[in-house]
Amino acid sequence: MKRLFAFLLIALLMAVNRPESFAAELFSADRKESISSSLSAEAVSENDASMQVDIDCKAALLMEASTGKVLTSIHEHEKRYPASVTKIMSLLLICEAIEAGKLSLADEIPATPEACSKGGSQIWLEPGETMTVDELLKATCIFSANDACTLLGEAVAGSDEAFVAMMNEKAAMLGMNDTNFENCTGLDDTAENHLTSAYDIALMSRALLKHDIVKEYSTVYMDTLRQGKTQLVNTNKLVRTYKGITGLKTGTTDKAGCCISATAERDGLSLIAVVLGARDSAERFSGAKKLLDWGFANYECFTPRVENEELPVINVYRGAERTVIPVPKAVSPVVLKRGQSKAIKAVAECGESVLAPVEKGQTLGMIKYYLDEEIIAQIRLIAPDDIPKITVFDYLKKMLLQG
Repeated sequence: MKRLFAFLLIALLMAVNRPESFAAELFSADRKESISSSLSAEAVSENDASMQVDIDCKAALLMEASTGKVLTSIHEHEKRYPASVTKIMSLLLICEAIEAGKLSLADEIPATPEACSKGGSQIWLEPGETMTVDELLKATCIFSANDACTLLGEAVAGSDEAFVAMMNEKAAMLGMNDTNFENCTGLDDTAENHLTSAYDIALMSRALLKHDIVKEYSTVYMDTLRQGKTQLVNTNKLVRTYKGITGLKTGTTDKAGCCISATAERDGLSLIAVVLGARDSAERFSGAKKLLDWGFANYECFTPRVENEELPVINVYRGAERTVIPVPKAVSPVVLKRGQSKAIKAVAECGESVLAPVEKGQTLGMIKYYLDEEIIAQIRLIAPDDIPKITVFDYLKKMLLQG
């Protein structure tokens, strides 16, 4: 009798039409297309990009690192000699090689005659002298040593020429359309087309900052090599004085003038200040400090977040599971004028039910973030796992287990 009742109940359930009150048509099984997880990572008006800081230099730019948003700039695409700021790209490729396991910090590298022959700033490597990757990174990041940088590039690519080719390939991948590298050091005595721009320097600085290992070197003011016999003092004087500084690289030649890409982070806001062609070192550091100060005073970074207790429980109609709790898909932060985050309102758009089958990653709802009437970001709520449609045998199994 119990089994007969179960069969009759199943037949009745399967015959019932989908209820008219079924909610969230936008997120039903017929509308599984992907919805953008973030409408805008650039809430700041494009009009804000004009230069807002008085700096005596040839070109300058301030970028927010997490979004790549340019906050203020002047002559940002003008092609200029970058001097040792070039080493940002060299360091990016070296950090990638370390993280990929191609190099280890403990690896010992013998100095080659080509690396030892580099002029400018150097630690006076002798042919055959060995140093670890860790020591060479110290020399490159802190002291801007051309011989150490060249030796690391050779270790990554096999030769100096091959490493420079890698640098140009990476520049193209990053969208550095104003850039052409002729060497890995920035030495420009004989270089004619070793050029980049403030914008492109910010792009490669942003890429390098994603590798935390570089900050272990770029934030050090003083260190030593050769058992204390060789002293290293950071060419970036802001490392000693500026709150939240994370790096990154200076450069000076007669052709380039005094240059810097200075990076700093405060309260979740990460900034990149590029100054090219300053008349002297003092103006370079002063200009970078002015840019960073202005950025921190006027902007903040807002990252939408959803707490677990805020996630809805959604009924699964005709599903093998009765309910599902969606998970939020990560979104990019948004750059805002300072104080605007207090005015943001979050509005959830999510139905009470969804029709099985449900696919992992399927959109089940949305949380939209409004600043006044504008949607500045949105978090997509997605299914954490597949939920198949319930079968007759599933119904029978449940009925028999319950009875």
